[in-house]
Amino acid sequence: MTPIRTSARVERIRVSPSLAAAARARTLVAEGHDILDLTVGEPDFDTPRHIRDAAVAAIDRGETRYTSVNGTPALRSAIIAKLKQRTGIGYTDAEITVGGGAKQILYLAFSATLDQGDDVIVPAPYWVSYPDMVLANDGTPVLVECPAADGFLLTPEKLEAAISPRTRWLVLNTPSNPTGAAYSRAQLSVLADVLLRHPHVGILTDEIYDEIWFADHEITSIVGVEPRLADRTLVVNGVSKTYAMTGWRLGYAAGPEPLVAAINKLQGQTSSCPSSISQAAAVAALEGDSGPVRDMVAIYRRRRDLAVELLNAIPGLAVDPPSGAFYLFPSCAGLLGRTTPGGEVLRTDEDVVLHLLDSAGVATVHGGAYGLSPHFRLSFATSEEVLERSFARIAQVVSALT
Repeated sequence: MTPIRTSARVERIRVSPSLAAAARARTLVAEGHDILDLTVGEPDFDTPRHIRDAAVAAIDRGETRYTSVNGTPALRSAIIAKLKQRTGIGYTDAEITVGGGAKQILYLAFSATLDQGDDVIVPAPYWVSYPDMVLANDGTPVLVECPAADGFLLTPEKLEAAISPRTRWLVLNTPSNPTGAAYSRAQLSVLADVLLRHPHVGILTDEIYDEIWFADHEITSIVGVEPRLADRTLVVNGVSKTYAMTGWRLGYAAGPEPLVAAINKLQGQTSSCPSSISQAAAVAALEGDSGPVRDMVAIYRRRRDLAVELLNAIPGLAVDPPSGAFYLFPSCAGLLGRTTPGGEVLRTDEDVVLHLLDSAGVATVHGGAYGLSPHFRLSFATSEEVLERSFARIAQVVSALT
């Protein structure tokens, strides 16, 4: 039998490192190991009751058929209202796209716009999928290192230096996965000044964590700061993180009508439309009671503060409190060069993460997977009890290093 040959686009991308780490943790648990899993990038809460009830009601009404490629009118209306409140931009119906998660929309946006030789600026650390999505769609990721000294944020000087005639997109992720860092209004304004000088550069702003927010100042979007960029910006969001709806697979975006039309064309040839039931639930999420979201964010804040305190008490590890999302991205530079009781020298952040998994039973993801070392990512979307046990184990393992 002749084997089926896979395409070059598949061969040049990786399996998602964060998904691989989570799968490794699940495998170890299934084998009977006592693993505390801090890899998972999803809320540990149930979807709020009023959202679940809306989905059941939609099923009972028989709303179980195909919808328009870009979603139901009710959902598009809810998205437009939400974005108006969040960004100040009054998007039209033809400027909204809805997909099977924000991840699908991001992929389709690159698929709709990239050709061989096109560059996409990706600040590092980055969500693991951005570079591989670019590669899968024939583009070239241009990685720009944004260290902790810069708050893990892109500076206008680095942005200017990265732009070339081949640049098609700048990717912004605010608040960020993996760091929780977010751009202030002033920081977005100076980036916008650079972008206004380069009208061929589009902006893809991934704001999926925008309501998991801890800072005193209000979160903002680059299109809210500089509306003149709206006609070349795709604002991507969804219901997964804010409303604890990761499994419902419902994301959305707003942007210039020609781009949205191209994304919808691609979706029409791939998944046809998002789940009708998930769309009904998303309407309830966007238009309904925001009390459950405030409650979840208050719990995340307590967990963040606990995790930061416990981690910074461990010699060799250090982290600043993130502004949003539910991740820490601590430096482990203070552990590099040290030796384990078994005689292994920890030379990289991946060595550190593997040692924590093998010796402490705590699963995290190494910073190299996100484009910046020596760091590692952990999620505090888990109980305080699990966080306390995890950091107690990490402290014990670190104390045994020489």
